[in-house]
Amino acid sequence: MLIVDAHAHLGVYPDFGVKMSVREMIEVMDQYTIRASLVSSIPNDVTLEASRLFPERIYGLIWVNPWKENARNMVRKAVEGWGFKGVKLHPLLHSYLPNSKVVYPIAEEAVRLDVPILFHCGHPPWSLPWSFEELADTFPDLKIILGHMGHGHIVYINASIEVAKKHDNVYLETSGMPMHTKILEAVRTVGVDRVLYGSDMPFGHPAYELEKVRVAGLRDDELEAVLGLNAKALFNI
Repeated sequence: MLIVDAHAHLGVYPDFGVKMSVREMIEVMDQYTIRASLVSSIPNDVTLEASRLFPERIYGLIWVNPWKENARNMVRKAVEGWGFKGVKLHPLLHSYLPNSKVVYPIAEEAVRLDVPILFHCGHPPWSLPWSFEELADTFPDLKIILGHMGHGHIVYINASIEVAKKHDNVYLETSGMPMHTKILEAVRTVGVDRVLYGSDMPFGHPAYELEKVRVAGLRDDELEAVLGLNAKALFNI
């Protein structure tokens, strides 16, 4: 079965006490038969180097701070010049709401380039699910992925499913969300084609993130879609 990790990271993150090199990631991917990973890193050069070393295993997402004047140009350069497959935005890390107009230039560029934006979702005050609704309405052609689909709070998990149910351009990613039953609910409520497996390596690990999806109660065809086919199609890999 094809497995594509829609949410992974490389680099060193001392505040969290984790780090991962590209060779360590490839070793974990091989152990768990993960064919490809969508990777974002700080700095972005780490992702670029990894994607060049393993061009058929590591696919880049450009991680930008929309407050920076060159953010839109970085997105264009990464996608058109480096072959990156999308954008990573972290409202909590950089202190903005997803529906803030500071995000609009990035959204416009993502629509123009036809690539998705993976957002960190699930932590107050900056990344709660309701804040994505206006962005989804303003940019109906923008593919929005709610990373962690609300994370660890049941109210935010339920809200993420509800937001995706009401907006065809919103996708849900499973990493860091502890309830396997909510993956089944998301598939049956939102649609099997808009739920994506992710590990959040090195903050998470496929050892339990994969198992969480596998025990959710999905049919074989649904499991195949969530674990790999949806990300393959969405990121055009």
